[in-house]
Amino acid sequence: MSKVLILSGGSQGIGYATVKRFLAEGYRVINLSRRAIDLVGAEHIGVDMQKRDWLDNCIHELEAVVKAADSVVLLHNAARHDGDTVRDLSAENFAEVLQVNLIAPQQLNSRLIPWMKAGSAILYMGSTLSEKAVAGCASYIASKHGVVGLMRATTQDLVGLGIHTACICPGFTDTAMLRGNLGDDPAVMAAITGMVSYGRLIDPAEIVETLYFCANNPVINGSVLHANLGQIER
Repeated sequence: MSKVLILSGGSQGIGYATVKRFLAEGYRVINLSRRAIDLVGAEHIGVDMQKRDWLDNCIHELEAVVKAADSVVLLHNAARHDGDTVRDLSAENFAEVLQVNLIAPQQLNSRLIPWMKAGSAILYMGSTLSEKAVAGCASYIASKHGVVGLMRATTQDLVGLGIHTACICPGFTDTAMLRGNLGDDPAVMAAITGMVSYGRLIDPAEIVETLYFCANNPVINGSVLHANLGQIER
């Protein structure tokens, strides 16, 4: 059986760990990102999703892969996370974030869904901020709320096709992006882990196990799964 994973943003963090897991399970893996991936067996197509025409140079290659596959997992993982507020977020910057986080996934959907067979899955990477908000990242929050809406629309629009979907919302995961945002201050790290019932960051492999389960279990169709070790609400 020919199984394919097509994902965006697989060169680091959760995406990178996902590529390793799916390769080990016998999937052909195609990564879409600006940065190349250094895993043996993974295929890379260099794209810049910030550009509206990013898909033009690779869509025929992707369509050929999907047409030949028995099943496809399409994982919308890439995201842009800016620091901004509703007081200073410009229309231009807002549009750029929406392009990466929301429009690019739909560009892929519209071109690949017609060729995806029953048994395939479309997975969206959400966030803790897909269903709540904090100060200082307005564009990211708005886009991740939109991702949940797009996933739910996917569920309704694909009824009867045998393609299932879900939105996985990780909590504080131990990635280079998170540590880059937090810095090296132990007090900041303690504050973050103090918001988690287990008192630690999530290992990317834990999110990957959730993704793999969702990819192979249509019973979760239309679900929003919060994979966050239980965040403490204050």
